[in-house]
Amino acid sequence: MSSGKVKPGQLWSKNKDELAKQLAELKTELSQLRIQKIVSSGTKLNKIHDIRKSIARVLTVINAKQRAALRLFYKNKKYLPLDLRAKQTRAIRRRLSKEDASRVLEKTKKRQTHFPQRKFAVKAA
Repeated sequence: MSSGKVKPGQLWSKNKDELAKQLAELKTELSQLRIQKIVSSGTKLNKIHDIRKSIARVLTVINAKQRAALRLFYKNKKYLPLDLRAKQTRAIRRRLSKEDASRVLEKTKKRQTHFPQRKFAVKAA
């Protein structure tokens, strides 16, 4: 079994199956430590802490790899899942798109062509 902390740098090179296997090992080790803690009085707390943090690191790497794979999958698709889209403020998300903001109504177009801004010649003094 693994002892203590897991270094994230080593995790990135592992594939999905190896990460899942390591996660299972860490979880079994954690459960055994918890049983030992109940039997003997409380000296296992630091090791339990390290194992919990190692589990979190492994899960973080697994999730990040999954998201990267999904980003690759959806790269040239028309729509992107909401959780993969760029995070923005609510105001920005609700704002009109550049395309919509630049649109002009037919009536407005006619008004601008038929009644353009008047030009005035200013006499030089």
